[in-house]
Amino acid sequence: MERVYLFDTTLRDGQQTQGVDFSVEDKRTIATALDRLGLDYIEGGWPGANPTDTAFFSRAPALTGARLTAFGMTRRPGRSADNDPGLAALTDTPAPAICIVGKSWDFQVRVALEIALEENLEIIGDSIRHLVAKGREAMFDAEHFFDGFKANPGYALSCLHQAAEAGARWLVLCDTNGGTLPHEVAAIVRAVTREIPGGRLGIHAHNDTENAVANSLAAIDAGVRQVQGTLNGLGERCGNANIVSLIGSLCLKPDLRDRFETGVDAEKLTHLTATSRLLDEILNRTPNRHAPYVGHSAFAHKGGLHVSAVLKDPRTYEHVPPEAVGNRRHVLVSDQAGRANILARLGEVGIALEPRDPRLDRLLDEVKEKEFQGYSYDGAEASFELMARRALGEVPNYFFVESFKVLVERRYNARRELTTVSEAIVRVLVDGDRLVSVGEGNGPVNALDAALRKDLGKYQSYIEDLDLVDFKVRILQVGSREHGTAAVTRVLIESGDGAGNRWFTVGVSANIVDASFQALSDAIAYKLFRDGAPAGTGPAE
Repeated sequence: MERVYLFDTTLRDGQQTQGVDFSVEDKRTIATALDRLGLDYIEGGWPGANPTDTAFFSRAPALTGARLTAFGMTRRPGRSADNDPGLAALTDTPAPAICIVGKSWDFQVRVALEIALEENLEIIGDSIRHLVAKGREAMFDAEHFFDGFKANPGYALSCLHQAAEAGARWLVLCDTNGGTLPHEVAAIVRAVTREIPGGRLGIHAHNDTENAVANSLAAIDAGVRQVQGTLNGLGERCGNANIVSLIGSLCLKPDLRDRFETGVDAEKLTHLTATSRLLDEILNRTPNRHAPYVGHSAFAHKGGLHVSAVLKDPRTYEHVPPEAVGNRRHVLVSDQAGRANILARLGEVGIALEPRDPRLDRLLDEVKEKEFQGYSYDGAEASFELMARRALGEVPNYFFVESFKVLVERRYNARRELTTVSEAIVRVLVDGDRLVSVGEGNGPVNALDAALRKDLGKYQSYIEDLDLVDFKVRILQVGSREHGTAAVTRVLIESGDGAGNRWFTVGVSANIVDASFQALSDAIAYKLFRDGAPAGTGPAE
């Protein structure tokens, strides 16, 4: 088996993503998580280029296995390496490894640098020798290498040779604009390995043709032994090679697993899903449910026939075991579901029913009728669990909403600014006591949420950390057995709590506020049930 070294560039390339701005603490948290996962190199950023990266290297986290890497560029034309401020900023850091980017496309040398081709080679050699003399592991990132090789293979290879002869440990072939396809990458890498050993070559692929992971795997197959990427494929434009998918494939796919080893062992691999989702938490964005290996839906099964097959032998529809990457199987419930779906989903939440239990058929019929009306339970698992447990008599009556009213007022404030204010009034019975709450919000649903959770009597302590995370609305044309086809609103709400739990609930009505109320009520009832709140004595909801 040959060693493939994993190089993560999330903290630099990822920071170039539109809308992404890591703090120093964000970078420290991500670096620590990547180190725990088993990465070989973690690129911390470009010291001297911005205050955040400079501060990060001045307070660099103590890594246990990975080598912290600083990124920069070759010396500037007209300066010596000893007097170049960019190189000085790199060697002033404690980073044991330094990766510098330089031109390898003759077109870029002439147009961007406006220098002679021979001078560019001198710049590359001088810069690498300077880093090696400072005791650092030097790497050369050959910018635009694949475009350069296509235009002038001799010159592109000369850039690599110059860096190699100066002492660079790694020569990284960069597909800077992401336009190269897998068959081209494979052919060019094979051509390079005829002159330079693959054990000194790396691949850095961008995703502009949706081929960054494929290009990276093609390069590994052709000979490179270092692969670079970012968590969840973060990066400018269309992103970079997704290091999560690369790790999953290298560690689990037999053709790769049996040929190559990485620093990610079986135990560390179980942290892959958590590491991917940690990045989304830091960025305050919803994880991609359909992301390979780590997405919530990566091992989700909806069709009845599929579920029956996967329960007999998971290999039927799962290419790897979900628990190997820290994920889990999800059996979805929908109007396409069969008895196997319902049984499997009930089993996941601890409800054991015999396959011939008559309540199972009634529950399946109810699911299909509800979905015919516009409900969707394949994404609202909390609402499905509540519906199932209510049908089995397992959910207590916690509170009863007598009525609610929502007002939206558009007016001028004291500064003569036009504002819109929403106010909600909710009347709730808890153990026979009537509780009236008023809430304001930046919209009717926000106001209703505030009023509903303002005072629930003895249940208030259970919902103090409840938070409405996301809110989605969809207008549907659906049918009903009684009224034919009509337009209704479906609201899907994601809720969370202080312990990091997340759950989804759904509501459907011709009125958006009523649909929202259904989903909000389910969100509260689910948390009360999950946390073991005592039953109430008021009338049923």
